[in-house]
Amino acid sequence: MNDHGSIVVRRAVAADRTALGRLGAALIEAHHAFDPTRFVGASEHTADLYAAYLDRQREQADALVLVAEDAGIVIGYCFAANEGADPMTLRGPAGVVHDLFVDHAYRRCGVARRLLVDVRARLFNMGAPRLMLLTAARNLPAQRLFASMGFRSTMIEMTADTCDLP
Repeated sequence: MNDHGSIVVRRAVAADRTALGRLGAALIEAHHAFDPTRFVGASEHTADLYAAYLDRQREQADALVLVAEDAGIVIGYCFAANEGADPMTLRGPAGVVHDLFVDHAYRRCGVARRLLVDVRARLFNMGAPRLMLLTAARNLPAQRLFASMGFRSTMIEMTADTCDLP
């Protein structure tokens, strides 16, 4: 890993597809490891499917797929969108961060923070009045990062398997 000062955050391009698929699959596996009964795991096709999904998203006018790269190697990404009101989640218009993931070798180097700062500025310029995201309950390092950047807890998701209900 180079000095983190050489890390560049930019919009994703078609050439990032393979790296985005790899990182997206790693995000899915990380969540699955937090709670395998709540989060799906990755399959042999996940990286390709996720790469295709993010490729479609980066073409949308209201979506952002950003990558962080170090010496030309994609080491993290953020997928967010400027979304209108959503009555099902009881929220007004907002910039919604759907994915934020950094390769393990680059954790605690400020990469996620740089991605979030960049996506926040871009969503603000797109007219988003606030930024929202979900984080796994067991992902305490991410929660500390988000809190340090001004995010506050507003909802708690709770899950029960139907066979466990009284």
